[in-house]
Amino acid sequence: SDWPTYPQFYVKGELVGGLDIMKELMEEDGGLVSQLELEDYVIGTTTSSSSAVVEPTEDTSTALSLNDKLQQLINRHRIMLFMKGIPSSPKCGFSRQIVEILDSYNVSYDAFNILEDEEVRQGLKEYSDWPTYPQLYVEGDLVGGLDIVKEMEEGGDLKDLLTGDMTD
Repeated sequence: SDWPTYPQFYVKGELVGGLDIMKELMEEDGGLVSQLELEDYVIGTTTSSSSAVVEPTEDTSTALSLNDKLQQLINRHRIMLFMKGIPSSPKCGFSRQIVEILDSYNVSYDAFNILEDEEVRQGLKEYSDWPTYPQLYVEGDLVGGLDIVKEMEEGGDLKDLLTGDMTD
């Protein structure tokens, strides 16, 4: 691309821009999902036909808006990992191990560095009722931490969960 700086964000194969452009889009009406027409990629966060983006009102409590933020983060990608660090630079052994496991399946996933947002770090522990990190979510549901992921891998269930080949 001709974009001179990094990071460079691509959506559906097209360059959107750099971090400054993404921040601008996030602040516009409807946020990133709406601005980039990604509604089809968001895993169902509502039970009604209304938009998944919830606009806070003046009387919205901090706890409610934190839960909304956590729900949006959890549903940002089909496979969402909350970890210490980022996949290319994990900041703890457990996060490194879970990244290695996910990478071994060649599945697309997103990650959130909980070390950069203390509100998310503490809030997600309460929200998920899971006290430690990393935390892996698939299709909006908590799978668990490294121990659970390792058990699922050993039992042969992880591949089906990650690739979407679950049969009921």
